[in-house]
Amino acid sequence: MSWSAELVEALGRENVITDPARLRTYECDGLTGYRVQPAMVVLPRSAGEVAAAVRVCARHGVPFVARGAGTGLSGGALPVADGIVISLQRLRRIMEVDPVNLRAVVEPGVTNLDISKAAAPYGLYYAPDPSSQQVCTIGGNVAENSGGAHCLKYGFTVNHVLAAEVVLADGTVTRLGGESPQLPGYDLLGAFIGSEGTLGIVTQVTVRLLAKPAAIRTMVADFATVAGAGDAVTGIIAAGIVPAAVEMLDNLAIQAVAASTESVYTPDTAAALVVELDGPPDDVAEQFDEVQEICRRNGSTKIMVAADAEHRALIWRGRKAAFAAVGRISPNYFVQDGVVPRGRLAEVLGRIAAMADDAGIRVANVFHAGDGNLHPLVLYSEGEGQHDRAEHLSTQIAELCVELGGSLSGEHGIGADKACSMPRMFGQDDLATMLRLRSAFDPDGLCNPGKVFPTPRLCGERPGPYRPHPLEEAGVIERL
Repeated sequence: MSWSAELVEALGRENVITDPARLRTYECDGLTGYRVQPAMVVLPRSAGEVAAAVRVCARHGVPFVARGAGTGLSGGALPVADGIVISLQRLRRIMEVDPVNLRAVVEPGVTNLDISKAAAPYGLYYAPDPSSQQVCTIGGNVAENSGGAHCLKYGFTVNHVLAAEVVLADGTVTRLGGESPQLPGYDLLGAFIGSEGTLGIVTQVTVRLLAKPAAIRTMVADFATVAGAGDAVTGIIAAGIVPAAVEMLDNLAIQAVAASTESVYTPDTAAALVVELDGPPDDVAEQFDEVQEICRRNGSTKIMVAADAEHRALIWRGRKAAFAAVGRISPNYFVQDGVVPRGRLAEVLGRIAAMADDAGIRVANVFHAGDGNLHPLVLYSEGEGQHDRAEHLSTQIAELCVELGGSLSGEHGIGADKACSMPRMFGQDDLATMLRLRSAFDPDGLCNPGKVFPTPRLCGERPGPYRPHPLEEAGVIERL
């Protein structure tokens, strides 16, 4: 029996997609510049069915890519042409909310925000908050070690996951981590989180819940220059203040937000900082005054303080809608998420602006300024070679972050997008050690192949829009 027939038998015809038109839904993630149509998509309804699908793939040597909501921005869920996509969208049960032990047990298809909604009646919430938290799923968050605006104070997904049930490359179901906060032995759970689907597929997650803070204060500070906003961020952290969040938007991002949603941001300001503090009321009040003074010393032209919870929500709605809003001024863009030391924010933003001018490409900046996690959006139009120029500029920006003492990625992952830049950050021995770890989990390389690590095929033939061969252009051959 063929592998495709085995999958139909294991999961049922209604849970298998082979129609080419329907397969196109799964040909890319949020990084739409790269597209590959898979041979098949399967829609398991349980961890058992995920394991059954993986066992079929293991027997026949079929590569597979796990997919959540498809909101990733590094090509991490890019399919393999001769492989399958295992969609986890139907595994969306919240199994348990335990307010006594401050934890929840959920399936991978549960959205990030739904965890906080389920915990809210107990005065609890789930801290990591990616901008796409309304639609992104916890399975994808685990794969990419997602952060969000409040990761400055509260950390990333890895800091909030206690345990995970996973399906390994041979179809074995195992459990990593445990209910105790301290476990002996190697941290295999830590290795799995952020592995971008290359070590297996998560089918259940136990997350840590936190009590809602007693007080929250939020402000937006305008600046006449991006450099001034960057210097204010450095000053806040240097003063020993750790806000819950410090976000920056430049003018192009602010204009996009204003055009797409009800906005509280000043349309003509060069840059805006969103600063939020939370914790005990007295501490928050004292530090909030200090933050405002630091912003003024660094050239803030206007400070708006959220008057109430509704006003605060409006501020965050605009910030979290920024990526989608930019789509109104440019339907095509690459997003990077390199990290630089906070003290070099002004420098890196200046260099990005100069690089964009040289390339003739617009770049919008909206990012987690508090931990130096940049999110430059490189905008382009189809035709006139803009895709290739934008892709090249995007790669240059990521590698600039490494040059300045930072990292290729803060939370979006390496995926297919930045795999060829990995040798800029890691030596050959480093990459070989990482591959040994991957091979321990997945000896045959079937789990999400072509991601994270540079390969001759990936780095010689980058995925992206179809480029005709010169003989095709000359009419000698034709594309089938």
